[in-house]
Amino acid sequence: MGEIVANVELENPGDRALAARGYGQEHEVRRSSVAAVVDTGAAMLVLPQNVVDRLGLEKQRTVVVTCADERKEERPLAGPVTVRIGNRSMNTDCVVGPPLSEPLIGQIVLEALDLIADCANRTLAPRFPDYPLLKLKQHRERRDGGHPSRAAASRSVSTRSARRKVADSRCSVRPRSLNSGASASSICAWARAR
Repeated sequence: MGEIVANVELENPGDRALAARGYGQEHEVRRSSVAAVVDTGAAMLVLPQNVVDRLGLEKQRTVVVTCADERKEERPLAGPVTVRIGNRSMNTDCVVGPPLSEPLIGQIVLEALDLIADCANRTLAPRFPDYPLLKLKQHRERRDGGHPSRAAASRSVSTRSARRKVADSRCSVRPRSLNSGASASSICAWARAR
């Protein structure tokens, strides 16, 4: 397994907004291209101090980060910054690393842009080629009528049933008909029965 390096285009979104409103020129938009390491163990985007200064990003606050060697240190948080990888882009904040340090792409960027890191082939590719597919949780009605004690009881029952389903799915074997070219309706019926 090797490391994945991606070409990343960075841009100051404040400059872009000013240029769009006619208060600046396109060539005045501060941008930078970097080769960043995809770090699936990191949560956020990490940019070196010199890149943050080149882009003119504002430092917002200080955060405590845990490094790969379990060391904790305070680092500034700056942004927003526009991140573009391939044909996908987003605005996010970044942790400011030491000058000339390695830029890192963390999970927030990977999730928002719907990119999958393939360590075996050392590639970063979109899960769906046309646009990112983002996961949303749908709001559900409470079955317990809103009472706290009923909610706790409901959660423990649903947790037990969820664990049972997971255990069942690990032990179950697909019906033989699904392995031998079964019809779509029988496959759907098997999936519903699960």
